[in-house]
Amino acid sequence: MLRYLTIPVTPFAQNCSLVWCDETQDAALIDPGGGLPELKAAVARLGLKLTALWLTHAHIDHAGGTGQLARELGLPIIGPHPGDQFWIDGLAQQSKMFGFPPAEPFTPSRWLADGDTVALGKTEVLVRHCPGHTPGHVVFFHAGAQRCFVGDVLFAGSIGRTDFPGGDHDTLIASITQRLWPMGDDTVFIPGHGPESSFGRERRTNPYVSGT
Repeated sequence: MLRYLTIPVTPFAQNCSLVWCDETQDAALIDPGGGLPELKAAVARLGLKLTALWLTHAHIDHAGGTGQLARELGLPIIGPHPGDQFWIDGLAQQSKMFGFPPAEPFTPSRWLADGDTVALGKTEVLVRHCPGHTPGHVVFFHAGAQRCFVGDVLFAGSIGRTDFPGGDHDTLIASITQRLWPMGDDTVFIPGHGPESSFGRERRTNPYVSGT
């Protein structure tokens, strides 16, 4: 079964998720945007074996620490979708713009596409391409655990911004309604910022997508 721990990192309080297979203790970090000493300490404290870094998208608060961590620990970088290549190319500029430490450049070991799966120990996680916040945004869904790691697609009571380069509001709404809602109302999602919620709760109460 999939287990996880949410660790807020960076001045933007970005929810980095440490996920692992409770049978093998193989683990991955989703969106290691910063706070690398804290992330490594959490892995060690739980006795896990970190095997990969997964990215939902390549904004600085989600991807800023990825290159350094991959280099230090010899880890593959999985994701996002190739649509975010230009955001990866611009990480240094993003660092300066938002006052982040310089981000090391990287090339993903594997790009992701809609319908792909990523292995973690003896469990598999489904990838869905959910553009709109960024063109290459993906989410990670584990049906058995009824959990979805959605990055900045959807939040409790809100949705992702679409005013950055490559963002599109209509595309984001389509991603939410066509890719996320079919995962089921009882599925709990872990957003890139803020508290968890469920897809059912957001369908009922989120003013941006209620009734969709």
